[in-house]
Amino acid sequence: MDNQDILYAVKDRIATVTLNRPDKLNAFTRRMRDELIGAFAAADADDEVRVVIVTGAGRAFCAGADLSSGPATFDYAKRDDAGQDDHRDGGGRVSLAIYALKKPVIAAINGPAVGVGVTMTLPMDIRIASSAAKFGFVFARRGIVPEACSSWFLPKVVGVSRAAEWLYTGRVFGADEALAGGLVSRVVAPDQLMPAALALAREIADNTSAVALALARQMLWRMAGADHPMEAHKVDSRGIFAMGASPDVREGIAAFKEKRAPRFGMKASSDMPAFYPWWEERPFK
Repeated sequence: MDNQDILYAVKDRIATVTLNRPDKLNAFTRRMRDELIGAFAAADADDEVRVVIVTGAGRAFCAGADLSSGPATFDYAKRDDAGQDDHRDGGGRVSLAIYALKKPVIAAINGPAVGVGVTMTLPMDIRIASSAAKFGFVFARRGIVPEACSSWFLPKVVGVSRAAEWLYTGRVFGADEALAGGLVSRVVAPDQLMPAALALAREIADNTSAVALALARQMLWRMAGADHPMEAHKVDSRGIFAMGASPDVREGIAAFKEKRAPRFGMKASSDMPAFYPWWEERPFK
């Protein structure tokens, strides 16, 4: 990939995406948007990638939108690079790309994550923060509304009351408050951030079925909008039926009985059950 605003690397079945504008605190640009979408698509298509880690270069994770265009930053009609689909929020396009993935995504938040810098992490599955990290849903203080689909994701991650407090005040807060509020799952020392993220990614990559994990990830997110537990029961039942006779189930049980690491062979690119993606089904044609 010909990337300029991000770095993308794959090693030992883990893809690492690094926001790479350290001199600008990794401020979000249109190029970064497009490169992120491309990186997530590449990771999803690559069966060698089992887990994705996203982090930032330098001392920040992402300081939010690049404001170098001044008042025109969010006025798409007046931008020099205006084009097709510019009425669509760029952060939202990144969030939707993450939401669609079959692979789990870990955010390793190494420093300030403000505006789109924090909202882009919400569709990621697990957020680990450095003790140096700071967070801010600062939109109301900039005269703009929440973006990157965060009005859907944030209440589901932290609850409505906490989401409202952070969005309505627009204040910046530290890693301890993020942990107490459920925004991140743990806080570690700065030099332990990437080792912690890599250890978690390694645990997932070494011990789980790619297909079972892809199904579980989408089951969790898709059920967030279900209006009754029966909807989960329907999908659970189809998943158990489809996977119950699969090679990965046979291998998983054999590995457990033989007290060894599993060697799962099914691929998320080609071996998903016939009912996937179930949310695209229509009752009438």
